[in-house]
Amino acid sequence: MSLRLVVPRELRPGEARVALVPDAVAQLVNEGYSVAVEHRAGVRSFADDEAYAASGAAVIANRAALFGEADVVLTVRGLGASDGESFARDLADVPRGAAVVGLLDPYDHEDRIQSMADQGVLAFALERMPRITRAQSMDVLSSMSTITGYQAVLLAARAAPRMFPLMMTAAGTLAAARVLVLGAGVAGLQAIATARRLGAVVQAYDVRPVVREQVESLGATFISFNGEHASETAGGYAIEQSEAFYARERELLADALRDVDIAITTALVLGRRAPTLITAAGVAGMRPGSVIVDLAAERGGNCELSEPGETVVRHGVSIAAPLDLASTAPVHASQMYARNVSTFLRHIATPDGLTLDTRDEIFRETLVTPNAPVFRTSPADAAPVAGA
Repeated sequence: MSLRLVVPRELRPGEARVALVPDAVAQLVNEGYSVAVEHRAGVRSFADDEAYAASGAAVIANRAALFGEADVVLTVRGLGASDGESFARDLADVPRGAAVVGLLDPYDHEDRIQSMADQGVLAFALERMPRITRAQSMDVLSSMSTITGYQAVLLAARAAPRMFPLMMTAAGTLAAARVLVLGAGVAGLQAIATARRLGAVVQAYDVRPVVREQVESLGATFISFNGEHASETAGGYAIEQSEAFYARERELLADALRDVDIAITTALVLGRRAPTLITAAGVAGMRPGSVIVDLAAERGGNCELSEPGETVVRHGVSIAAPLDLASTAPVHASQMYARNVSTFLRHIATPDGLTLDTRDEIFRETLVTPNAPVFRTSPADAAPVAGA
């Protein structure tokens, strides 16, 4: 019997993405996988049950029955919703030896990871995907950050009391908006490119000087503060710095913020609380009517005054701290996520079963339940395991 993939409806409030879109389902079915999708799983990303049925998937209305026949559960935000009760209810229906794949937030939900391990469930957290060349096509964080950076600029443009481009009109010349992007990772670079396309004058800051060339190639000015910089991990993530470093950084950024209309913050340290880059004093020093979009809100925020999930006005500055911004473009977000997760699935499985290869870096880094009973009893030589 072929490996059974199941796609549940996401229960997390505001989550509009789905783990597999119909086109991805059709490809997997053609390769020999069996796919079942929960009733209305794709409705918020504009993929109806009829489209899934046409792609070869079974559409199942009973959520418990869906999980009960799973070999691999493909999710966006893991089992359940935001609460532990719904997670426990879903987990109780997942068979021992099955795998759960998704953005599982293992840093903040160690208890859930342990619960899956205790039940003998293999949990693969895609946010731990190593930043190596052969894993690029599976890099969910980069895909979602592309959308997030784009959407952040549109959010800022709607909130700003001025237009982005330089305009010369009969009523006079309108100066271009000045945008500062903090953090030049995937989200930051996309924000730079989008703001430039809208006509803004863009500056960018990052603790990693190696990104200067990328920033300048997009037409933005790279800000450096007299040698204030930090190194990065082999995977391209910024390394957490000392409090003295961040204090100096906040002081220098406060001066830069006085001259901008919009600030977009994207700075994250993997597995840690986001560093505070903009203090309350920094906000107070900005021009009235300025806008801050804090993309690090889910990890505590880069702005001291951010309220995750809310937009507030402080000192005349609008501070937006959106959560799950990628879900505001659910069609393309789901399409990109489905491509990433399908590629990852093919890496850890075949239609005949899971392949548990502890020698593989991608498998080893994303698996967050290596102490699951089913894993401990797997062959040490990483032979393919039929079924789940």
